[in-house]
Amino acid sequence: MTEPSGGIALPTGRAQPIVLVVDDEEANRLTLERILVREGLDVRHAADGRTALRRLREDPPAVLLTDLKMPGMDGIELMRAARLIDPDLEVIVMTAFGTVESAVEAMKEGAWDFVTKPFRRSDIVRAVRKAIEKRALVAENRALKDELARATGAAELIGRAPAFRRVLEEARQVADSMASVLITGESGTGKGVLAGWIHRASPRRDRPMITVNCAALPEALLESELFGHEAGAFTGATGRREGRFDLARGGTLFLDEVTEMSPVVQVKLLRVLQEGEYERVGGTRTLRADVRVIAATNRDPERAMREGRLREDLFYRLNVVRLDLPPLRERPEDIPLLAQAFVQRYAARNRRPIRGLSRAAVDALNRWPWPGNVRELENAIERAVVLSRDDLIDVDDLPPAIREHLDAPDRLVFAVGTPLKVVERRMIEATLRHTGGDKALAASLLGITARTIYRREAEWREHDEAPRPTASADGD
Repeated sequence: MTEPSGGIALPTGRAQPIVLVVDDEEANRLTLERILVREGLDVRHAADGRTALRRLREDPPAVLLTDLKMPGMDGIELMRAARLIDPDLEVIVMTAFGTVESAVEAMKEGAWDFVTKPFRRSDIVRAVRKAIEKRALVAENRALKDELARATGAAELIGRAPAFRRVLEEARQVADSMASVLITGESGTGKGVLAGWIHRASPRRDRPMITVNCAALPEALLESELFGHEAGAFTGATGRREGRFDLARGGTLFLDEVTEMSPVVQVKLLRVLQEGEYERVGGTRTLRADVRVIAATNRDPERAMREGRLREDLFYRLNVVRLDLPPLRERPEDIPLLAQAFVQRYAARNRRPIRGLSRAAVDALNRWPWPGNVRELENAIERAVVLSRDDLIDVDDLPPAIREHLDAPDRLVFAVGTPLKVVERRMIEATLRHTGGDKALAASLLGITARTIYRREAEWREHDEAPRPTASADGD
């Protein structure tokens, strides 16, 4: 069969979705077959319910399009029996104009839609298109859930983008060593989560990981927090207090926003890293440090050195292994996977029966630039879960800024060095969204043939369905 003319978006995994048409009138069956074949669909038909069930078992369809009034098994009975065979089957019922009440009953039983006879071609195409999209969406959400089930660790560190997977692989390699690690990345990319995963994958996993936010404490308090103090060391120090190096003994000390540390405290930290020794504030006894240090910053550490905010010798002590977490805008293929993970987390936490996101919602998430990175995505999904009244999160459930951004002109941004295959795929997919799935129009806008788009989509499906190792871990 020649390539379809481009009305119905085809689900992944099958070039031509099957529609099973059931009607006891042959003229109706043949008319529907002509309409749907022109839309690029593979149409099977049956004259009665028993024949339809046999064909449904032999070659499962994506959509069942059935008449309601038929001799023997009627449309509602057929729908109930078909759903026992395939619970995800989408059903559209056809009914005469005067029996709409029966169609309403069918909708209550779980039918996706209904059309009245005599039907118009546009009504049939619209109903089948929406049913196929729903079927594909359910399959996509199930695939995301399956991938998440295979992953371990925190949702923030689930991903399949090449740049992100490289960071995780480096983290795995360094986890069982004593080397200091410097994690860099914008706020919200998961630096703290990655530090926690490294700790849990290390030989020190049975000892504590202690976190210090260096930006949240003034110099005097930060020094006492890190090294502890003796009684009388300063006003209000009525007794000895252990510092974070004491509390983390045998484990890991995570220094978040390390470039915000004062020069005085940097000198004392450098001594610990070089010699493994320190004294409590106001104390004279030298203590041995037995900790693995992981530091993080959302600043450019080289620039911080040039500006005098970070000692050069401390930088090199911390920067034994450098892990650069990419921002979310540079790993767009991870947005649906992360969003689904957050849906599962917050649906369970809030006892909401939400299964996933609509395709329109996913498209809106893909278009947003995510200045707050994974943390912003998590907050957006938590809000949507709480506000959604359906079992799928839709565009109206997303934050206003993301909804309003949909009205802005489409604009794609690529990092320098992005592979051409990635650029091509994102450009074609964005253009298809812009044209509502019309491949002929998208091809015209891109200056290529529709056949090229069909060929590329087949290549992407083959790549996406190929087995791949799961990238996972735990993050900020």
